Amino acid sequence: MQAILKQTFTALKYPNYRLWFAGQLVSMIGTWMQTTAQGYLIYELTHSPTYLGYVGFASGAPSWFFMLYGGVVADRVSRRNLLVATQTAMMILAFILATLTFWEVIQPWEIIVLAVGLGIANAFDAPARQSFVIELVNYEDLSNAISLNSSMFNMATVVGPAVSGITYAAFGPTWCFFINGLSFIAVIMALILMKLPPINTPPSNTSALTDIKEGFRYVAANPLIRTLITIPAVLSIFSLSFMTLLPAWSVTILHGDATTNGLLQSARGLGSLSAALMVATLGQIKFKGKLLTIGSFSFPFLLLIFAEMRWLPLSLLALVGVGWGFMLIMTMINTSIQMLVSDDMRGRVMSIYTLSFFGLIPVGALVTGGLAEWIGEPNTIVLGAIVSLIFAIHLWINVPKLRALA
Repeated sequence: MQAILKQTFTALKYPNYRLWFAGQLVSMIGTWMQTTAQGYLIYELTHSPTYLGYVGFASGAPSWFFMLYGGVVADRVSRRNLLVATQTAMMILAFILATLTFWEVIQPWEIIVLAVGLGIANAFDAPARQSFVIELVNYEDLSNAISLNSSMFNMATVVGPAVSGITYAAFGPTWCFFINGLSFIAVIMALILMKLPPINTPPSNTSALTDIKEGFRYVAANPLIRTLITIPAVLSIFSLSFMTLLPAWSVTILHGDATTNGLLQSARGLGSLSAALMVATLGQIKFKGKLLTIGSFSFPFLLLIFAEMRWLPLSLLALVGVGWGFMLIMTMINTSIQMLVSDDMRGRVMSIYTLSFFGLIPVGALVTGGLAEWIGEPNTIVLGAIVSLIFAIHLWINVPKLRALA
């Protein structure tokens, strides 16, 4: 048992990674508290699933304009300094949202504007965060560090939404937003306290646009990386946006409240956490493609089951499975890309990968919100799951090299 635990948490032997893990965990719990409370607040203000789509769109759309440039910046400057700047910006936005809510003057359009600001900060934060891990651990422990990153993220999705639901029901949304603002202090302090060796980034004589084009050429020339980046794009548009509907689902389908919404979010997070810890325990995986294939089929299949559930305990159980399948997909994709990409292209390639994920979520959010108004939440989720299942079958038949990834 001790040997298994040691293998699962190998990356924590590095002091810098321990600081990163602890700081990010606190910050992510706060972020999920805000995300959960924000979705329920705007549904309370508007009683419209379309507005849930608007917020999802507003937070993700800035990535179309800034994330690729963020990848170039991550390859040119200190990633630690870039992360301190982006995390500080997010902290300020959280405090603004808390203040407006405390004064009871918050309006749906203000939530959308603040979501745009958060999206801009995240467009620079995400590529730096994805490519920063290699600076914290040795290369042979990179896979474990990425899996633990996913574990940390999903630990937060278990704790954050549940605490948010309870806090929202007891004290209102203001405290959810204020606690999130405070939580950013943890990750900012962790970044400042890290002792990192100096990284000599050679000065670039090319423009940002040229560097972005070079990143796309690199991806285009690597069929496996190209396919891996396509998968989250499809899921983001057609099926991942089921999360956008959870606040409405908790009220209209399960006849619950803010606590129900928090439990649904946490159940998905619990499943994702179990998948991430499973991957971390497996160590240096030699069958990434097989695990990716399992996730590609199990995620949409379990989403179909969730769409038919009308009893909260069974809904929670189905969402645990949905979260497990989805995180298996994303962890295998992230790990495989990080192993395949060269260091000098890491920031740009990870920005393209992140754009395919976060950048298309707002499109999926808009489509999902509009469809839910037209055909209802259950039919919308069923339709997205069917598309993702067909895509998984396509990959199985036409891209055999994917499931052969070592």
